Amino acid sequence: MKEKVYQIHCLNPISKVGLDHLTEQYAMTEQMGEADAVLVRSAVMHDLELPDSLLAVARAGAGYNNIPLEKCAQKGIVVFNTPGANANGVKEIIIAAMLLASRDINGGIEWVKEHQKDPDIAKATEKAKKAFAGTEIMGKTLGVIGLGAVGAMVANAAEQLGMQVMGYDPFLSVDAAWKLSHNVRHVTDVNEIYAHSDFITIHVPAMESTKGMIGKEAIALMKPNAVILNFARDVLCDEQAVVEALQEGRIRRYVSDFPTPVTSGKPGCIVIPHLGASTEESEDNCAVMAVKEIRDYLENGSIVNSVNYPRCEVGPCRTAARVAVLHKNVAGMLTAITNCAADEGINIAEVVNKSRDDVAYTLIDLDQEASAQVVDKLNAIPGVFRVRVIK
Repeated sequence: MKEKVYQIHCLNPISKVGLDHLTEQYAMTEQMGEADAVLVRSAVMHDLELPDSLLAVARAGAGYNNIPLEKCAQKGIVVFNTPGANANGVKEIIIAAMLLASRDINGGIEWVKEHQKDPDIAKATEKAKKAFAGTEIMGKTLGVIGLGAVGAMVANAAEQLGMQVMGYDPFLSVDAAWKLSHNVRHVTDVNEIYAHSDFITIHVPAMESTKGMIGKEAIALMKPNAVILNFARDVLCDEQAVVEALQEGRIRRYVSDFPTPVTSGKPGCIVIPHLGASTEESEDNCAVMAVKEIRDYLENGSIVNSVNYPRCEVGPCRTAARVAVLHKNVAGMLTAITNCAADEGINIAEVVNKSRDDVAYTLIDLDQEASAQVVDKLNAIPGVFRVRVIK
């Protein structure tokens, strides 16, 4: 049987370093309607028509609010992201952000630009520089909210710079805990972060439960010299409350990577044009991870780093056939799936079934080729979104 060639469509420019990981089994297409998989960065997909051919979407980055997750799940389209691939780039800009907030480097640079034609600028500098003096970060306390890939790297880097570090994450995984320096103090109450930190950096996903979590109540607990760092999502902070607190001198600075009308150009706000992961290395790393995720899913049926389907890591198929079923997570579904093969007299060598909220994923390895009758019966089961014959 001739090997299928998968069609890949890029909604944004994707690093060549990542695309170079595609084999001859893949071809690029300019038409989304032909695509088996889509690679995307920031393009908004909510209003796009998703073709029936589309099997997977990979976001070359950690955030995924530009992708309609539920719509994709209902069509049997697995959505991936690339957590941790751009973590070092974000970590480095956060360290820079702490320094920018501590010392008026921007103000000093602007002063030099304004006085660039002054023949006595060197002499004038010695008098003017006092206006831009600041404080050092060594010995200060950094509070990290969310200890995932970025949060853990920021915590460790800050500790190495001589800062006292506190971390809060009610969902801290064992793997993440192993990556943390033993000097990072883990707290179980986020209010401890607000009350005792000189710098507060937030690294949690944007959900209904986290939107505006740094608002008036949180700010009321903070030190008057506190600096808030937001390189995750703008909606995590009640920016109007932040600006009011800055105006009233209740906090020192707000550094954000997300320009908005509320904060842009406001006193005390240092707003960066979304440069956190904008490094060549981060873009390359994200592209490579996204391509590998797509390949592993299309070729083997493995799901790793999906944001709308359960994790299901499997190796290459060693039997005659492998079939993937994407379906509702309801009682009796697994029995119905396995009965389809049994009814046709096909032996099932192995079954893997994983669920996530309202959806589930079942892989069946067969000792015989999956007949058209089996596939038709699987598709006819109420609650089945998609059936894929992988091998």
